[in-house]
Amino acid sequence: MPSPAWSCAELAGRLCELTHTRSGAALALAFSLVLDAQLSGEPAAWVGTHGSTFYPPDAADCGVDLAALAVVRVPDANAAAAAVEHLLRSGAFGLVVLDLAATARLAQAAQSRLAGLAHKQSAVLLCVCEKPEHAAALGPLVSLRAHAQRRRLEVDRHACELSVVRDKRRHAPWRHVEIRRGPPGLR
Repeated sequence: MPSPAWSCAELAGRLCELTHTRSGAALALAFSLVLDAQLSGEPAAWVGTHGSTFYPPDAADCGVDLAALAVVRVPDANAAAAAVEHLLRSGAFGLVVLDLAATARLAQAAQSRLAGLAHKQSAVLLCVCEKPEHAAALGPLVSLRAHAQRRRLEVDRHACELSVVRDKRRHAPWRHVEIRRGPPGLR
């Protein structure tokens, strides 16, 4: 089996969870997947609740075509699950990022529907959740669970480190690292 990669091809058809503790690395790694989808000709969508957001200039710095990224803002996790369900059911998106606020939770029934739709459409559903690495997973239907953290290398360089703690397709943990230039506020 080839080495794993943080890519839409590796994650296609799966419900994935990316946890973080406010380091910014999770958003950078999520933007990597958005860029990967866009470069592959797959439309991508970003669904966020009012308690979560991303800074568009940072996404653009990562190479993301903001004009081609569908962004949906909803009031809470229930509305977010409904929006993601519509997007996946349409079959139009190769990647849907669900950016959950720190306190947001997805009901088990919603996770089941969304995981089934991601599988049926061969789409990536990436749930970005703010919580510690060893906190409980969203649920048993999560196919891949990873934690992101940022490590400063130089004044304007950071390593965005991804540690996969559970991967149902590969039974061993794996890692992925991207070197990034920090946003203007961190340089």
